[in-house]
Amino acid sequence: MTTQVRAVEDVRTATPTIEGAGVHLHRAFGSAEFDPFLMLDDFRGDRPEEYLPGFPTHPHRGMETVTYMLEGIMAHRDSMGNAGNINAGDLQWMTAGSGIVHSEMPRPVNGRMGGFQLWVNLPRSEKMMDPRYQEIISDQVPVVSPAEGVTVRVIAGSVAGVIGPVRGIVADPEYLDVSLGPEVIFSHPVKEGYTVFAYIIGGGGMFGTRRGDLVKNRDLVRFGDGASVGARSGEMGMRFLLLSGRPIHEPVAWQGPIVMNTAEELRQAFKEYREGTFIRKKA
Repeated sequence: MTTQVRAVEDVRTATPTIEGAGVHLHRAFGSAEFDPFLMLDDFRGDRPEEYLPGFPTHPHRGMETVTYMLEGIMAHRDSMGNAGNINAGDLQWMTAGSGIVHSEMPRPVNGRMGGFQLWVNLPRSEKMMDPRYQEIISDQVPVVSPAEGVTVRVIAGSVAGVIGPVRGIVADPEYLDVSLGPEVIFSHPVKEGYTVFAYIIGGGGMFGTRRGDLVKNRDLVRFGDGASVGARSGEMGMRFLLLSGRPIHEPVAWQGPIVMNTAEELRQAFKEYREGTFIRKKA
């Protein structure tokens, strides 16, 4: 039986933008077209003045933020009393649910800082769930080599029977950090009907079954449907994030850091934030 390899549906390059208090970053996407994913920001940078302003105190409701650090530190503090650092190789999966207020402040190590933040939508039935965190340190992320020249950090999902440490997420996500040596062929099974994309963070190569569609650092590759993803790295190898998740198929009302289903729910959330009633007690 032949496994259908997903075709490349779209290739786009992340665009420069400014967020927070003046953080220069590259946005791979920022819309509900990647259901259940909402946004992917790449904040790798080597100019401290472009990222040190950080992301001061702000609210979230109805969605999840996923911060994955490659270099430096992201210091965080929130309304639940949590405070700490996300270091190189660490990941924080924050489910805002009914509401959380937090700050995220980048800090360089040896002059360097960088990582990614993914936003994931929550379905109507879970938008007001209790907030929670999954904080994963680098040593807890398994590294597997399913084939020669292939190395994968398994954050969520599974590779070669090895399951990542992030579990129990509504979107049933897979989050892989894949590194390929020069001119290596890679294949990975994915669930049919799920949204799947790759974001290149080093080197270059191609995806799908047809030649062409050469991609490089900061390119986003969106796939059509199918049962697997295929890639071939170029002469310099390739490193990319591979993500998949179950679509929600619900209306999205989105303003800033709040993601709900209706405009009225948005108005209510911002009203509560202004009035100081945004944070709910745990059920």
